[in-house]
Amino acid sequence: MAGDPYKELGVSRGASADEIKKAFRKLAKGLHPDTNPGDKAAEDRFKRVTAAFDILGDKDKRAKYDAGQIDADGREQYAGFNPGGGGGAGGFSGFDFGSRGPRGPGGPGGRASFEDIDLDELFGRFGGGSARGGPGRSPFGGGKGQDVRATLEISLEDAISGATRRIQFSDGRTLDVTIPKGAADGQTIRLKGQGSPGRTEAGDALIELKLGAHPVFTVEGADLTMDLPVSVPDAVLGGKVQAPTPEGPVSVTIPAGSNSGQTLRLKGRGTYAGGKRGDLKARLIVTLPDTVDDDLRAVAETWRAKRPYRPGK
Repeated sequence: MAGDPYKELGVSRGASADEIKKAFRKLAKGLHPDTNPGDKAAEDRFKRVTAAFDILGDKDKRAKYDAGQIDADGREQYAGFNPGGGGGAGGFSGFDFGSRGPRGPGGPGGRASFEDIDLDELFGRFGGGSARGGPGRSPFGGGKGQDVRATLEISLEDAISGATRRIQFSDGRTLDVTIPKGAADGQTIRLKGQGSPGRTEAGDALIELKLGAHPVFTVEGADLTMDLPVSVPDAVLGGKVQAPTPEGPVSVTIPAGSNSGQTLRLKGRGTYAGGKRGDLKARLIVTLPDTVDDDLRAVAETWRAKRPYRPGK
């Protein structure tokens, strides 16, 4: 059973949300199992501190705890729940464990044993449903910790080839996340047992992958697009040039007479979508040199004099 969450975090009942968060982070950093390997006492204290922050770090839960509606374990407190009392305030409403009168499960006289009581009816009074798996909720609550969510930005290369990246949570914990080959933007990876501690088991960590912008490639579904600069001689005469891909540069053949805006498709060099890999589309950009020398100027003058043409016609 957890202790008073205010005492666990060492804060007053009037502490602000920022003060509570600051106290928790300081304690969590010093007590984290990665910082204290093999220290059972520190691990147990870390769990209590985390459970305390689970209550006080949530505005609604804190209000319920302060009002006595939940206990330090997060379990709901029910008015009238007192197994040792009678059927009035402090007992099970509608049941009298002391006698078989009109309020008990039997007729007048005698005593009601535990076996005489209809559990469905009993728990239905507290949870609004069946104690045997119906829609009602048992007053004893569950024991699994809460799931935690985080976003991890990955590169295009990580998504295509797979990688291992480290993520840090607000409580100071770090986790190594294995990014599968062919990961997609928005995909969620579930890490079992890496969430908040619970009374019976820890929750899970849900890591959403976010694909970061790339300086060269643009994602279009499973395909990638890019601009590929080409020199005037290669565009006119054809040739081979080096083109970047997510896995490294490859040699690409430029057809003779190529022009800006034409696209070359590199099969299977894109990213993944729906389990299938797309293509890389290279848009040719015919590019003049930074400085136009006399030879190039002479060629252009001769060409214009002999074979004038109008672009776009």
